[in-house]
Amino acid sequence: MNQMFQRPVRRTISRASSSRKSGTASAATSKSKTLQPGSDTESDVELSSREVTSDLDFKKVDIFDDKAWDTDLECDDNTPAYDHSGKTAYIEACKLVGVIPVSYFLRHMQDSKVNLSHHGLGANGMKAIAMSLVSNTEITDLNLADNWLGFHGGMAVCQMLKENCFISHLDLSDNKLNYQCAQSLCAILLQNDTLRHVILTGNDFDDKSAVHFANTIMLTKNLEYLNLSKNNFCEAAGVVFGPAISENSCIKELDLSWNHIRRRGAVSVAQGVKTNVFMKKINLSWNGFGVEGAMAVGDALRGNSVLEDLDISNNRINTEGAVIIGKGLAVNETLKVLKIGKNPMQSAGCWGICAAILKNPNCILKTLDFSDILVNQDFNEIFNKVQEQFPELKMRHGGMEPPLNPKARVHPMVKLHSYIQKNNLRLVDFFNKFDKDKSMSVTHEEFLTGLVRIKKETGINLTEEETHQLLEELDRDGDGEINYSELVIGHTDFQEKERQMNMVITSMRPITT
Repeated sequence: MNQMFQRPVRRTISRASSSRKSGTASAATSKSKTLQPGSDTESDVELSSREVTSDLDFKKVDIFDDKAWDTDLECDDNTPAYDHSGKTAYIEACKLVGVIPVSYFLRHMQDSKVNLSHHGLGANGMKAIAMSLVSNTEITDLNLADNWLGFHGGMAVCQMLKENCFISHLDLSDNKLNYQCAQSLCAILLQNDTLRHVILTGNDFDDKSAVHFANTIMLTKNLEYLNLSKNNFCEAAGVVFGPAISENSCIKELDLSWNHIRRRGAVSVAQGVKTNVFMKKINLSWNGFGVEGAMAVGDALRGNSVLEDLDISNNRINTEGAVIIGKGLAVNETLKVLKIGKNPMQSAGCWGICAAILKNPNCILKTLDFSDILVNQDFNEIFNKVQEQFPELKMRHGGMEPPLNPKARVHPMVKLHSYIQKNNLRLVDFFNKFDKDKSMSVTHEEFLTGLVRIKKETGINLTEEETHQLLEELDRDGDGEINYSELVIGHTDFQEKERQMNMVITSMRPITT
Protein backbone atom coordinates (compact mmCIF):
# COMPACT_ATOMS: atom_id res chain seq x y z
CA MET A 1 0.00 0.00 0.00
CA ASN A 2 2.81 2.38 0.78
CA GLN A 3 4.38 1.72 -2.61
CA MET A 4 1.14 2.82 -4.41
CA PHE A 5 1.25 6.41 -3.02
CA GLN A 6 5.15 6.74 -3.44
CA ARG A 7 6.12 9.42 -5.91
CA PRO A 8 8.54 8.43 -8.71
CA VAL A 9 12.13 9.55 -8.16
CA ARG A 10 13.17 12.26 -10.57
CA ARG A 11 16.77 12.66 -11.57
CA THR A 12 18.22 16.10 -11.55
CA ILE A 13 20.19 16.98 -14.60
CA SER A 14 22.78 19.70 -14.11
CA ARG A 15 23.21 22.09 -16.95
CA ALA A 16 26.65 22.55 -18.59
CA SER A 17 28.67 25.57 -17.75
CA SER A 18 28.94 28.40 -20.18
CA SER A 19 32.54 27.58 -21.05
CA ARG A 20 31.58 24.17 -22.55
CA LYS A 21 28.50 25.24 -24.46
CA SER A 22 29.97 25.68 -27.91
CA GLY A 23 32.12 22.54 -27.83
CA THR A 24 29.32 20.35 -26.59
CA ALA A 25 26.98 21.68 -29.25
CA SER A 26 29.40 20.87 -32.11
CA ALA A 27 30.19 17.41 -30.70
CA ALA A 28 26.55 16.55 -30.34
CA THR A 29 25.91 17.58 -33.91
CA SER A 30 28.69 15.46 -35.37
CA LYS A 31 27.87 12.37 -33.30
CA SER A 32 24.21 12.53 -34.18
CA LYS A 33 25.14 12.01 -37.80
CA THR A 34 27.46 8.95 -37.30
CA LEU A 35 25.94 6.97 -34.42
CA GLN A 36 23.35 4.35 -35.17
CA PRO A 37 20.17 3.89 -33.18
CA GLY A 38 20.56 1.60 -30.21
CA SER A 39 24.23 2.28 -29.67
CA ASP A 40 25.65 2.72 -26.17
CA THR A 41 26.44 6.39 -26.58
CA GLU A 42 23.09 7.43 -28.05
CA SER A 43 21.55 8.34 -24.74
CA ASP A 44 24.49 10.46 -23.73
CA VAL A 45 24.35 12.40 -26.95
CA GLU A 46 20.61 13.08 -26.63
CA LEU A 47 21.10 14.17 -23.05
CA SER A 48 23.79 16.62 -24.03
CA SER A 49 21.62 17.94 -26.87
CA ARG A 50 18.71 18.60 -24.51
CA GLU A 51 20.93 20.40 -22.08
CA VAL A 52 22.25 22.73 -24.76
CA THR A 53 18.83 23.52 -26.18
CA SER A 54 17.47 24.34 -22.73
CA ASP A 55 20.32 26.72 -22.03
CA LEU A 56 19.92 28.50 -25.35
CA ASP A 57 16.16 29.01 -24.88
CA PHE A 58 16.63 30.30 -21.38
CA LYS A 59 18.92 33.06 -22.68
CA LYS A 60 16.17 34.42 -24.91
CA VAL A 61 13.59 34.76 -22.07
CA ASP A 62 12.94 38.26 -20.68
CA ILE A 63 12.59 37.84 -16.96
CA PHE A 64 10.94 41.24 -16.63
CA ASP A 65 8.03 40.33 -18.94
CA ASP A 66 5.11 39.08 -16.85
CA LYS A 67 3.42 37.53 -19.88
CA ALA A 68 6.41 35.29 -20.56
CA TRP A 69 5.99 33.45 -17.26
CA ASP A 70 3.29 30.85 -16.80
CA THR A 71 2.59 29.59 -13.28
CA ASP A 72 -0.28 27.80 -11.59
CA LEU A 73 -0.76 30.75 -9.19
CA GLU A 74 -1.89 33.20 -11.87
CA CYS A 75 -5.64 33.80 -12.52
CA ASP A 76 -7.19 33.10 -15.88
CA ASP A 77 -7.92 36.35 -17.76
CA ASN A 78 -11.16 34.86 -19.14
CA THR A 79 -12.79 34.60 -15.68
CA PRO A 80 -16.04 36.71 -15.78
CA ALA A 81 -16.25 39.70 -13.40
CA TYR A 82 -18.73 39.67 -10.53
CA ASP A 83 -22.19 40.88 -11.64
CA HIS A 84 -23.14 43.64 -9.18
CA SER A 85 -26.44 44.32 -10.94
CA GLY A 86 -27.73 40.75 -10.63
CA LYS A 87 -28.73 40.38 -14.32
CA THR A 88 -27.49 36.83 -14.52
CA ALA A 89 -29.25 35.92 -11.30
CA TYR A 90 -32.48 37.52 -12.58
CA ILE A 91 -32.50 35.59 -15.85
CA GLU A 92 -31.81 32.32 -14.04
CA ALA A 93 -34.54 33.15 -11.50
CA CYS A 94 -37.05 33.81 -14.29
CA LYS A 95 -36.26 30.38 -15.76
CA LEU A 96 -36.65 28.80 -12.34
CA VAL A 97 -39.96 30.51 -11.53
CA GLY A 98 -41.30 30.30 -15.08
CA VAL A 99 -41.91 33.96 -15.92
CA ILE A 100 -40.81 36.21 -18.76
CA PRO A 101 -38.06 38.67 -17.75
CA VAL A 102 -39.12 42.32 -17.56
CA SER A 103 -37.10 44.12 -20.22
CA TYR A 104 -37.37 47.45 -18.43
CA PHE A 105 -35.86 45.92 -15.31
CA LEU A 106 -32.99 44.38 -17.31
CA ARG A 107 -32.21 47.75 -18.90
CA HIS A 108 -32.23 49.68 -15.62
CA MET A 109 -30.74 47.24 -13.12
CA GLN A 110 -27.63 49.41 -12.90
CA ASP A 111 -29.58 52.61 -12.18
CA SER A 112 -29.92 53.93 -8.66
CA LYS A 113 -33.66 54.61 -9.12
CA VAL A 114 -35.95 52.01 -10.71
CA ASN A 115 -39.69 52.46 -11.26
CA LEU A 116 -41.52 49.15 -11.74
CA SER A 117 -45.01 50.46 -10.94
CA HIS A 118 -47.99 49.18 -12.98
CA HIS A 119 -45.99 46.31 -14.54
CA GLY A 120 -48.36 43.53 -13.44
CA LEU A 121 -45.60 41.52 -11.81
CA GLY A 122 -47.74 39.37 -9.57
CA ALA A 123 -46.29 37.04 -6.95
CA ASN A 124 -44.07 34.99 -9.29
CA GLY A 125 -42.70 38.01 -11.12
CA MET A 126 -41.81 39.55 -7.77
CA LYS A 127 -40.07 36.36 -6.63
CA ALA A 128 -37.72 36.47 -9.63
CA ILE A 129 -36.93 40.16 -9.10
CA ALA A 130 -36.39 39.59 -5.38
CA MET A 131 -33.84 36.85 -6.11
CA SER A 132 -31.80 39.21 -8.27
CA LEU A 133 -32.09 42.11 -5.81
CA VAL A 134 -30.40 40.04 -3.12
CA SER A 135 -27.07 40.58 -4.93
CA ASN A 136 -27.85 43.95 -6.54
CA THR A 137 -25.71 46.79 -5.18
CA GLU A 138 -26.84 49.58 -7.52
CA ILE A 139 -30.54 50.19 -6.83
CA THR A 140 -31.30 52.46 -3.87
CA ASP A 141 -34.80 53.69 -4.81
CA LEU A 142 -37.32 51.00 -5.83
CA ASN A 143 -40.95 51.62 -6.83
CA LEU A 144 -43.14 48.48 -6.91
CA ALA A 145 -46.53 50.22 -6.70
CA ASP A 146 -49.66 48.63 -8.18
CA ASN A 147 -48.33 45.18 -9.10
CA TRP A 148 -50.87 43.01 -7.21
CA LEU A 149 -48.13 41.27 -5.26
CA GLY A 150 -50.46 39.81 -2.66
CA PHE A 151 -49.24 37.83 0.33
CA HIS A 152 -46.67 35.69 -1.51
CA GLY A 153 -45.19 38.62 -3.43
CA GLY A 154 -45.00 40.65 -0.24
CA MET A 155 -43.20 37.82 1.52
CA ALA A 156 -40.69 37.66 -1.35
CA VAL A 157 -39.96 41.35 -0.78
CA CYS A 158 -39.49 40.70 2.94
CA GLN A 159 -37.02 37.88 2.28
CA MET A 160 -35.08 40.09 -0.13
CA LEU A 161 -34.87 42.93 2.40
CA LYS A 162 -33.24 40.57 4.89
CA GLU A 163 -30.17 40.42 2.61
CA ASN A 164 -30.24 43.67 0.63
CA CYS A 165 -28.56 46.55 2.44
CA PHE A 166 -28.64 49.16 -0.33
CA ILE A 167 -32.35 50.03 -0.89
CA SER A 168 -33.30 53.10 1.15
CA HIS A 169 -36.54 54.18 -0.61
CA LEU A 170 -39.29 51.58 -1.16
CA ASP A 171 -42.80 52.06 -2.56
CA LEU A 172 -45.21 49.11 -2.11
CA SER A 173 -48.46 51.04 -2.71
CA ASP A 174 -51.63 49.31 -3.94
CA ASN A 175 -50.38 45.73 -3.76
CA LYS A 176 -53.13 44.04 -1.68
CA LEU A 177 -50.67 42.98 1.02
CA ASN A 178 -53.43 42.80 3.64
CA TYR A 179 -53.16 41.75 7.27
CA GLN A 180 -51.36 38.49 6.42
CA CYS A 181 -48.23 40.31 5.29
CA ALA A 182 -48.30 43.11 7.87
CA GLN A 183 -46.51 41.28 10.66
CA SER A 184 -43.59 40.08 8.50
CA LEU A 185 -43.27 43.44 6.79
CA CYS A 186 -43.16 45.33 10.10
CA ALA A 187 -40.53 42.92 11.43
CA ILE A 188 -38.35 43.62 8.39
CA LEU A 189 -38.81 47.40 8.80
CA LEU A 190 -37.35 47.05 12.28
CA GLN A 191 -34.58 44.68 11.19
CA ASN A 192 -33.37 46.44 8.03
CA ASP A 193 -30.88 49.21 8.81
CA THR A 194 -30.98 50.87 5.37
CA LEU A 195 -34.64 51.70 4.71
CA ARG A 196 -35.45 55.37 5.31
CA HIS A 197 -38.50 56.09 3.16
CA VAL A 198 -41.39 53.56 2.93
CA ILE A 199 -44.78 54.01 1.21
CA LEU A 200 -47.55 51.47 1.99
CA THR A 201 -50.58 53.32 0.60
CA GLY A 202 -53.71 51.37 -0.31
CA ASN A 203 -52.88 47.87 0.94
CA ASP A 204 -56.10 47.15 2.88
CA PHE A 205 -54.36 47.19 6.24
CA ASP A 206 -56.97 47.23 9.02
CA ASP A 207 -57.18 47.54 12.81
CA LYS A 208 -55.51 44.12 13.25
CA SER A 209 -52.52 45.34 11.26
CA ALA A 210 -52.41 48.56 13.28
CA VAL A 211 -50.86 46.75 16.27
CA HIS A 212 -47.79 45.77 14.22
CA PHE A 213 -47.43 49.19 12.61
CA ALA A 214 -47.77 50.91 15.97
CA ASN A 215 -44.88 48.77 17.21
CA THR A 216 -42.84 49.83 14.16
CA ILE A 217 -43.60 53.52 14.71
CA MET A 218 -42.59 53.26 18.34
CA LEU A 219 -39.39 51.17 17.98
CA THR A 220 -37.89 52.01 14.58
CA LYS A 221 -34.40 53.52 14.62
CA ASN A 222 -34.01 54.08 10.89
CA LEU A 223 -37.29 55.07 9.22
CA GLU A 224 -37.72 58.78 8.56
CA TYR A 225 -40.87 58.69 6.38
CA LEU A 226 -43.81 56.27 6.64
CA ASN A 227 -46.95 56.52 4.51
CA LEU A 228 -49.96 54.47 5.64
CA SER A 229 -52.63 56.46 3.79
CA LYS A 230 -55.71 55.03 2.03
CA ASN A 231 -55.97 51.93 4.20
CA ASN A 232 -58.76 50.71 6.49
CA PHE A 233 -57.55 52.00 9.85
CA CYS A 234 -60.53 52.91 12.04
CA GLU A 235 -61.13 54.11 15.59
CA ALA A 236 -59.33 51.15 17.21
CA ALA A 237 -56.26 51.76 15.05
CA GLY A 238 -56.14 55.39 16.14
CA VAL A 239 -56.24 54.30 19.78
CA VAL A 240 -53.05 52.21 19.37
CA PHE A 241 -51.34 54.70 17.06
CA GLY A 242 -51.55 57.49 19.63
CA PRO A 243 -49.12 56.06 22.25
CA ALA A 244 -46.79 54.89 19.47
CA ILE A 245 -46.62 58.40 17.99
CA SER A 246 -45.93 59.76 21.45
CA GLU A 247 -42.92 57.43 21.89
CA ASN A 248 -41.60 57.79 18.32
CA SER A 249 -38.00 58.99 18.19
CA CYS A 250 -37.09 58.56 14.53
CA ILE A 251 -39.94 59.14 12.06
CA LYS A 252 -39.97 62.76 10.90
CA GLU A 253 -42.98 62.51 8.58
CA LEU A 254 -46.08 60.31 9.04
CA ASP A 255 -49.05 60.08 6.65
CA LEU A 256 -52.32 58.64 8.01
CA SER A 257 -54.62 60.40 5.55
CA TRP A 258 -57.63 58.81 3.82
CA ASN A 259 -58.46 56.41 6.65
CA HIS A 260 -61.42 56.20 9.06
CA ILE A 261 -59.85 57.50 12.27
CA ARG A 262 -62.45 59.26 14.42
CA ARG A 263 -63.79 59.77 17.94
CA ARG A 264 -61.50 58.09 20.52
CA GLY A 265 -59.01 57.21 17.80
CA ALA A 266 -58.77 60.83 16.67
CA VAL A 267 -58.32 62.02 20.23
CA SER A 268 -55.59 59.43 20.86
CA VAL A 269 -53.64 60.37 17.73
CA ALA A 270 -53.82 64.07 18.60
CA GLN A 271 -52.61 63.36 22.14
CA GLY A 272 -49.69 61.42 20.68
CA VAL A 273 -48.79 64.41 18.52
CA LYS A 274 -48.93 66.65 21.57
CA THR A 275 -46.18 64.77 23.42
CA ASN A 276 -44.04 63.81 20.40
CA VAL A 277 -40.70 65.62 20.33
CA PHE A 278 -39.34 64.45 16.99
CA MET A 279 -42.00 64.45 14.25
CA LYS A 280 -41.94 67.46 11.91
CA LYS A 281 -44.87 66.70 9.61
CA ILE A 282 -48.08 64.71 9.95
CA ASN A 283 -50.96 64.31 7.50
CA LEU A 284 -54.32 63.48 9.10
CA SER A 285 -56.56 64.69 6.28
CA TRP A 286 -59.66 62.84 5.04
CA ASN A 287 -60.51 61.16 8.32
CA GLY A 288 -63.39 62.03 10.67
CA PHE A 289 -62.01 64.03 13.58
CA GLY A 290 -65.10 66.19 14.11
CA VAL A 291 -65.39 68.49 17.10
CA GLU A 292 -63.84 65.96 19.52
CA GLY A 293 -60.76 65.55 17.37
CA ALA A 294 -60.56 69.30 16.78
CA MET A 295 -60.45 69.91 20.53
CA ALA A 296 -57.59 67.40 20.85
CA VAL A 297 -55.75 69.00 17.91
CA GLY A 298 -56.07 72.43 19.51
CA ASP A 299 -54.63 71.03 22.72
CA ALA A 300 -51.80 69.39 20.75
CA LEU A 301 -50.89 72.71 19.13
CA ARG A 302 -50.66 74.28 22.57
CA GLY A 303 -48.35 71.57 23.91
CA ASN A 304 -46.20 70.59 20.91
CA SER A 305 -43.04 72.58 20.23
CA VAL A 306 -41.63 70.58 17.29
CA LEU A 307 -44.35 70.08 14.66
CA GLU A 308 -43.96 72.25 11.55
CA ASP A 309 -46.56 70.93 9.06
CA LEU A 310 -50.12 69.80 9.91
CA ASP A 311 -52.80 68.73 7.43
CA ILE A 312 -56.32 68.21 8.84
CA SER A 313 -58.27 68.92 5.66
CA ASN A 314 -61.72 67.34 5.21
CA ASN A 315 -62.20 66.16 8.79
CA ARG A 316 -65.78 67.36 9.44
CA ILE A 317 -64.47 70.28 11.49
CA ASN A 318 -67.20 72.90 11.87
CA THR A 319 -67.01 76.52 13.01
CA GLU A 320 -66.81 75.56 16.68
CA GLY A 321 -63.93 73.16 16.02
CA ALA A 322 -62.06 75.79 13.99
CA VAL A 323 -62.32 78.31 16.82
CA ILE A 324 -60.94 75.71 19.26
CA ILE A 325 -58.01 74.96 16.94
CA GLY A 326 -57.41 78.69 16.73
CA LYS A 327 -56.89 78.80 20.50
CA GLY A 328 -53.98 76.40 20.03
CA LEU A 329 -52.55 78.57 17.26
CA ALA A 330 -52.69 81.56 19.57
CA VAL A 331 -49.73 80.15 21.55
CA ASN A 332 -47.96 77.86 19.04
CA GLU A 333 -44.51 79.06 17.92
CA THR A 334 -43.30 76.26 15.59
CA LEU A 335 -46.05 75.48 13.07
CA LYS A 336 -45.25 76.73 9.55
CA VAL A 337 -47.96 75.07 7.44
CA LEU A 338 -51.61 74.53 8.37
CA LYS A 339 -53.99 72.90 5.90
CA ILE A 340 -57.57 72.93 7.12
CA GLY A 341 -59.56 73.27 3.90
CA LYS A 342 -62.61 71.27 2.76
CA ASN A 343 -64.18 71.48 6.23
CA PRO A 344 -67.70 72.79 6.99
CA MET A 345 -66.27 75.63 9.07
CA GLN A 346 -67.56 78.37 6.76
CA SER A 347 -66.21 81.88 6.68
CA ALA A 348 -66.78 82.31 10.42
CA GLY A 349 -64.34 79.48 11.20
CA CYS A 350 -61.70 81.01 8.95
CA TRP A 351 -62.26 84.34 10.66
CA GLY A 352 -61.76 82.71 14.09
CA ILE A 353 -58.40 81.19 13.06
CA CYS A 354 -57.15 84.53 11.70
CA ALA A 355 -58.25 86.28 14.88
CA ALA A 356 -56.22 83.76 16.92
CA ILE A 357 -53.13 84.32 14.75
CA LEU A 358 -53.34 88.06 15.43
CA LYS A 359 -53.05 87.30 19.15
CA ASN A 360 -49.76 85.41 18.69
CA PRO A 361 -46.81 87.75 18.01
CA ASN A 362 -44.45 84.72 17.82
CA CYS A 363 -46.45 82.94 15.13
CA ILE A 364 -44.24 81.71 12.23
CA LEU A 365 -46.96 80.40 9.89
CA LYS A 366 -45.99 80.59 6.21
CA THR A 367 -48.92 78.77 4.59
CA LEU A 368 -52.59 78.82 5.58
CA ASP A 369 -54.87 76.68 3.40
CA PHE A 370 -58.66 77.15 3.47
CA SER A 371 -59.26 75.36 0.14
CA ASP A 372 -62.89 75.03 -0.99
CA ILE A 373 -64.20 77.24 1.82
CA LEU A 374 -66.06 80.36 0.71
CA VAL A 375 -65.22 83.52 2.63
CA ASN A 376 -66.93 86.88 2.94
CA GLN A 377 -65.87 90.48 3.23
CA ASP A 378 -65.50 90.27 7.02
CA PHE A 379 -62.83 87.60 6.56
CA ASN A 380 -61.01 89.71 3.98
CA GLU A 381 -60.84 92.60 6.41
CA ILE A 382 -59.30 90.55 9.23
CA PHE A 383 -56.90 88.73 6.92
CA ASN A 384 -55.62 92.08 5.67
CA LYS A 385 -54.70 92.82 9.29
CA VAL A 386 -52.96 89.44 9.53
CA GLN A 387 -50.89 90.19 6.43
CA GLU A 388 -49.87 93.54 7.84
CA GLN A 389 -48.51 91.77 10.93
CA PHE A 390 -47.16 88.69 9.08
CA PRO A 391 -46.34 89.74 5.50
CA GLU A 392 -44.75 86.36 4.60
CA LEU A 393 -47.94 84.39 5.32
CA LYS A 394 -49.58 82.99 2.17
CA MET A 395 -53.27 82.08 2.25
CA ARG A 396 -55.59 80.14 -0.06
CA HIS A 397 -59.39 79.91 0.12
CA GLY A 398 -62.29 78.77 -2.02
CA GLY A 399 -63.34 82.21 -3.24
CA MET A 400 -65.75 84.88 -2.16
CA GLU A 401 -69.30 84.09 -1.14
CA PRO A 402 -71.76 85.10 -3.86
CA PRO A 403 -73.86 88.17 -3.00
CA LEU A 404 -77.21 87.42 -1.49
CA ASN A 405 -79.92 87.29 -4.14
CA PRO A 406 -82.29 90.23 -3.75
CA LYS A 407 -85.84 89.29 -2.92
CA ALA A 408 -88.03 88.89 -5.93
CA ARG A 409 -89.91 92.11 -6.59
CA VAL A 410 -93.61 91.75 -5.90
CA HIS A 411 -95.92 93.55 -8.26
CA PRO A 412 -97.81 96.28 -6.36
CA MET A 413 -101.12 94.99 -7.71
CA VAL A 414 -100.45 91.72 -5.85
CA LYS A 415 -100.55 93.60 -2.56
CA LEU A 416 -103.82 95.32 -3.45
CA HIS A 417 -105.33 92.06 -4.69
CA SER A 418 -104.35 90.30 -1.46
CA TYR A 419 -105.98 93.12 0.54
CA ILE A 420 -109.22 92.77 -1.43
CA GLN A 421 -109.39 89.00 -1.00
CA LYS A 422 -108.42 89.08 2.66
CA ASN A 423 -111.19 91.56 3.50
CA ASN A 424 -113.71 89.91 1.14
CA LEU A 425 -114.38 93.20 -0.68
CA ARG A 426 -115.97 93.85 -4.00
CA LEU A 427 -113.90 95.84 -6.43
CA VAL A 428 -116.37 98.71 -6.29
CA ASP A 429 -116.19 98.77 -2.49
CA PHE A 430 -112.41 98.95 -2.75
CA PHE A 431 -112.67 101.85 -5.23
CA ASN A 432 -115.06 103.74 -2.95
CA LYS A 433 -112.34 103.92 -0.31
CA PHE A 434 -110.55 106.32 -2.67
CA ASP A 435 -113.60 107.97 -4.30
CA LYS A 436 -115.05 110.03 -1.48
CA ASP A 437 -117.11 112.31 -3.73
CA LYS A 438 -118.70 109.32 -5.53
CA SER A 439 -117.69 110.63 -8.94
CA MET A 440 -116.37 107.24 -10.03
CA SER A 441 -113.09 108.91 -10.72
CA VAL A 442 -110.14 109.75 -8.43
CA THR A 443 -107.15 111.95 -8.99
CA HIS A 444 -103.60 110.80 -8.31
CA GLU A 445 -103.59 112.76 -5.06
CA GLU A 446 -106.80 111.10 -3.89
CA PHE A 447 -105.41 107.69 -4.77
CA LEU A 448 -102.19 108.30 -2.83
CA THR A 449 -104.21 109.52 0.19
CA GLY A 450 -106.25 106.32 0.05
CA LEU A 451 -103.08 104.21 -0.01
CA VAL A 452 -101.84 105.94 3.13
CA ARG A 453 -105.17 105.17 4.83
CA ILE A 454 -104.96 101.50 3.80
CA LYS A 455 -101.39 101.31 5.10
CA LYS A 456 -102.52 102.49 8.54
CA GLU A 457 -105.41 99.98 8.58
CA THR A 458 -103.63 96.87 7.24
CA GLY A 459 -99.91 97.60 7.27
CA ILE A 460 -99.62 97.32 3.48
CA ASN A 461 -96.57 99.36 2.54
CA LEU A 462 -95.81 100.46 -1.00
CA THR A 463 -92.55 102.15 -1.81
CA GLU A 464 -92.48 105.33 -3.81
CA GLU A 465 -91.31 103.38 -6.86
CA GLU A 466 -94.17 100.86 -6.50
CA THR A 467 -96.70 103.66 -6.10
CA HIS A 468 -95.61 105.36 -9.34
CA GLN A 469 -95.71 101.98 -11.14
CA LEU A 470 -99.26 101.38 -9.95
CA LEU A 471 -100.43 104.85 -11.01
CA GLU A 472 -98.96 104.42 -14.50
CA GLU A 473 -100.65 101.05 -15.01
CA LEU A 474 -104.10 102.14 -13.72
CA ASP A 475 -104.20 105.56 -15.46
CA ARG A 476 -104.33 104.06 -18.94
CA ASP A 477 -105.32 107.23 -20.81
CA GLY A 478 -102.79 109.39 -18.91
CA ASP A 479 -105.31 112.15 -18.06
CA GLY A 480 -104.18 112.35 -14.41
CA GLU A 481 -107.27 110.54 -13.07
CA ILE A 482 -108.12 106.91 -12.45
CA ASN A 483 -111.64 105.91 -13.48
CA TYR A 484 -113.44 102.93 -12.04
CA SER A 485 -113.41 101.31 -15.46
CA GLU A 486 -109.62 101.65 -15.57
CA LEU A 487 -109.37 99.96 -12.17
CA VAL A 488 -111.56 97.09 -13.37
CA ILE A 489 -109.48 96.62 -16.54
CA GLY A 490 -106.21 96.73 -14.59
CA HIS A 491 -107.45 94.22 -12.04
CA THR A 492 -108.79 91.91 -14.76
CA ASP A 493 -105.47 92.01 -16.66
CA PHE A 494 -103.60 91.15 -13.47
CA GLN A 495 -105.86 88.16 -12.77
CA GLU A 496 -105.38 86.89 -16.32
CA LYS A 497 -101.60 87.09 -16.04
CA GLU A 498 -101.71 85.30 -12.68
CA ARG A 499 -103.89 82.52 -14.18
CA GLN A 500 -101.47 82.03 -17.07
CA MET A 501 -98.50 81.83 -14.71
CA ASN A 502 -100.24 79.19 -12.58
CA MET A 503 -100.88 77.14 -15.71
CA VAL A 504 -97.19 77.23 -16.64
CA ILE A 505 -96.15 76.16 -13.14
CA THR A 506 -98.68 73.31 -13.15
CA SER A 507 -97.46 72.01 -16.52
CA MET A 508 -93.87 71.89 -15.23
CA ARG A 509 -94.73 69.62 -12.28
CA PRO A 510 -94.00 65.87 -12.75
CA ILE A 511 -97.00 63.65 -13.37
CA THR A 512 -97.56 61.22 -10.49
CA THR A 513 -99.92 58.30 -10.15
